[in-house]
Amino acid sequence: MNLNISQFAVFIGLTALIAFATYWACRGSGSRGDGVGGEKDYFLAGGGLKWYFVAGSITLTNLSTDQLVGMNGAQMALLAWWELAAVFGLIMLTFIFIPVYYKYNCTTTTELLEKRYHNPHIRALISILFLLGNIFIFLPAILYGGSLFMANLFGLDISLYIIAAIFAVVGSAYAIFGGLRAVAVSDTFSGILLLGLAITVTIIALNSIGWDFSGVPRERLTLIGAPDSDIPFATLFTGMIFIQMFYWSTNQTITQRAMASPSVKEAQKGILAAAGIRLLIIPPIIVLPGIVAFKLYGDIGDATYGRLVGDILPTFLSGAFAAAIAAAVLTTFNSILNASAALWVMDIHETYVNKHPNVKRLSLWVSIAMVLLGFAMIPIFNNPENSIIDLVQRLYGLLSMPILSAFIVGLLFRNVSASAMMIAVVYGVIFYGWSTNPFGDPNVDLHYIHMMAVTLISGVALALLLSFAMGKKPTWDAHNVFSRKPLADESEPFAG
Repeated sequence: MNLNISQFAVFIGLTALIAFATYWACRGSGSRGDGVGGEKDYFLAGGGLKWYFVAGSITLTNLSTDQLVGMNGAQMALLAWWELAAVFGLIMLTFIFIPVYYKYNCTTTTELLEKRYHNPHIRALISILFLLGNIFIFLPAILYGGSLFMANLFGLDISLYIIAAIFAVVGSAYAIFGGLRAVAVSDTFSGILLLGLAITVTIIALNSIGWDFSGVPRERLTLIGAPDSDIPFATLFTGMIFIQMFYWSTNQTITQRAMASPSVKEAQKGILAAAGIRLLIIPPIIVLPGIVAFKLYGDIGDATYGRLVGDILPTFLSGAFAAAIAAAVLTTFNSILNASAALWVMDIHETYVNKHPNVKRLSLWVSIAMVLLGFAMIPIFNNPENSIIDLVQRLYGLLSMPILSAFIVGLLFRNVSASAMMIAVVYGVIFYGWSTNPFGDPNVDLHYIHMMAVTLISGVALALLLSFAMGKKPTWDAHNVFSRKPLADESEPFAG
């Protein structure tokens, strides 16, 4: 497919319209972030996000090219479980985690760890793990997936790195100069466009084959995964549960939106709306087009979505869809940048370097550094032997379960040694990496999703055992953490 004037004009026009609408909605509410106390305004939009912006931002922060391109690239229904199971994670965030974050008056999720363990070093360690995942896994995956889609849709014979560089520059501008408010507003406007067009693509794709899936192998249509499939059915009851709990309830990039509402109830309304979208709309649009493409073209991997959209949509709609995908890339990219800057500024820089930095200026330099590092990691994902989504999930297991173990222990127990917990976190990273070997043959003959559950449970157990060995006596404290009553006395130090 060759780029033409009308297609390009629609693409540029809609992209500019989203940018202008974001500016108009945010005018007069500029992110201060230029002195002491600016963190709440810059990273949490001054606590003023309405529920519909929370819902829109959560939805589009997650829905990007690693879903639309990567999951459709797998060309099978089984991957719908990633989205269906996500509803469980959002329910956990709504009724368990968000009330706790508000109760402890947190700006970052990791701030909760410092308050529960009474130790800033564990907060910094978990922040570093989040940052490593954002820089070396999510940012490059998003840039690569978006660039690949654009190249396939427009038939562009140029380097993916040129397209990725454009995405990186524009996405950075939203995050750096607008703060979370601009990110959330642009997410919502972009989400309306993207979801509408993604549904349109799915319906047109199904019409193109007469809604007839005959000829498609049964294993590509089933939701019951075989033991050697990408998602064995048994994993839905082990590691999948913990993956969703981690991603939706402790991941700063997601929870930051819900923590920016004026109240718990406003945040909960937004999260539940996002859960409804996740349940009813997302699963069909991330698997059905890929299955249709298998019937039309065969197994063509990550090139699936761009080729299908380019072939079935009329020219003006393909230009609109390009704008929607560009918006998805930009919003997810800038959301990760904004969350990462919050982690660095509040959890590391203010603790170890300067307690009162200029938040906006520091975020600028931190974001630039992260973009350059993420850009350099794109070649890892430019590998036809691995689908984007499979590689992302395998790699992120290195960090997700060790991080979640720190949250579970911190929320359920008091008087746990922070040193013991940090040792257990490091153990989790090493153990998962050794057992699953994401870049080669695993050392343990067990699916990597099962190994996530093993990593988590063993990490929790190790932290508690080491605490006892260090002279601490961890005690059950969930009743204090999750109750609606004011915080009980937590003056007894956790650090060890």
